[in-house]
Amino acid sequence: MTELWPRISVGSLVRAREASLQTGPFGTQLSASEYVPEGIPVINVRNVGFGDVRADDLEYVSEGKAEQLHHHVLRVGDIVFGRKGAVERHALIGAAQDGWVQGSDCLRLRLQSPRFNVRFVSFYLRTKGHQDWMQALCSFGATMSSLNQDIVNRIELPCPPRPVQDRIAAVLATYDDLIANNRRRVALLESMAEEIYREWFVRLRFPHHATLKGDELTPPGWSRQPIGELAALIKRGVSPDYAERSEHQVINQKCIRGGRLSMAEARPHTSVVPGEKLLRFGDILINSTGIGTLGRAAVFDMAADGVTCDSHVTILRPKDVAHSGEFLAYTIQLLQTYFESMAAGSTGQVELSRELISRTKVLVPASDLLKRFSEAAAPIRKQRRLLLDQNEKLSALRDQLLPRLISGKLRIDALDIQSPPSMQPPPAEAAPREPINS
Repeated sequence: MTELWPRISVGSLVRAREASLQTGPFGTQLSASEYVPEGIPVINVRNVGFGDVRADDLEYVSEGKAEQLHHHVLRVGDIVFGRKGAVERHALIGAAQDGWVQGSDCLRLRLQSPRFNVRFVSFYLRTKGHQDWMQALCSFGATMSSLNQDIVNRIELPCPPRPVQDRIAAVLATYDDLIANNRRRVALLESMAEEIYREWFVRLRFPHHATLKGDELTPPGWSRQPIGELAALIKRGVSPDYAERSEHQVINQKCIRGGRLSMAEARPHTSVVPGEKLLRFGDILINSTGIGTLGRAAVFDMAADGVTCDSHVTILRPKDVAHSGEFLAYTIQLLQTYFESMAAGSTGQVELSRELISRTKVLVPASDLLKRFSEAAAPIRKQRRLLLDQNEKLSALRDQLLPRLISGKLRIDALDIQSPPSMQPPPAEAAPREPINS
């Protein structure tokens, strides 16, 4: 893919002391019992994304333990791979993760060569060609893909002139910066809506709450009702016939993360879907099988026809989307821990039944308060969806440019390109302790 430019193997860089590799700490160095509720974050394989760090489900060690593991402390510009499973992924360590610790199931590449811009290298590692190569090499003869230093040493990095690398990284990083900025705005909107919900319906400090008598346990007009009475439909999705291409999409558990719905992991299908299982705006989707993802929920809040979900996801359709849909959506999302504790099944597979969802009782506020919450939360959800859709378009554009820029088929040598904020050098007082090429 990169015939226009010379290639240099990671192994040759390591031998020339222009790079170093470090496998994560062994079990004797870091055991599960040494994790603490708060402290220095540890990056495990589940936290490794596609060039980014997934900060969900982080584990922590004490500062003292991190000092003991000083060989495994991460610095800005480090590249972290997962050693098991998702070997095609990697995380580029930024200023926010400087000083974190690599986990036992990770492998770290630290480039110290002035010939390379680590952002450019990270973008190369995100190309489909490289990811396919990694998966093929790491899964040979094994049931689970496994990565080691020998395989990383065999990675051949394209090496165009450094100014060209800088320009390519700047163009692609601009898209990443826009996406990251939108994510921050989405997180702010989500926290606003959730805080309104908690203030009104958990702390019971809703409008005019001060007029209540001190001995009233339940405000007038409120009642405990089973979720089934608030829903017009509670059913699992379909067992789909997947297709290589189709205008119809099926949502799976991977599409539901952090209370958000993304179609990036949805798959095309040609199934005949009953009308009631074609998703409608305002449907609440609940992950209903498996360990770790059980009870995760998100709202189908997009205008798309012919979309359904598979049988691992339950569709909950509010009776009155406009009036009580927002309240029910936030209520379901806060019930994840309860659903996990109540689900039935073996240690290998657990199920969240429709019956359990239906009979779960929640405290439902008076009709006028439901309406007021919907009027407050609906515009927030709309703005949030616009930003999420914008990010999907930005991601698609970046991913179209990525292979053409990295391969040299699209030349930008002569363009005057300014580095985006994320590639600007940090202030002197915030500089990393071990400078690494940005």
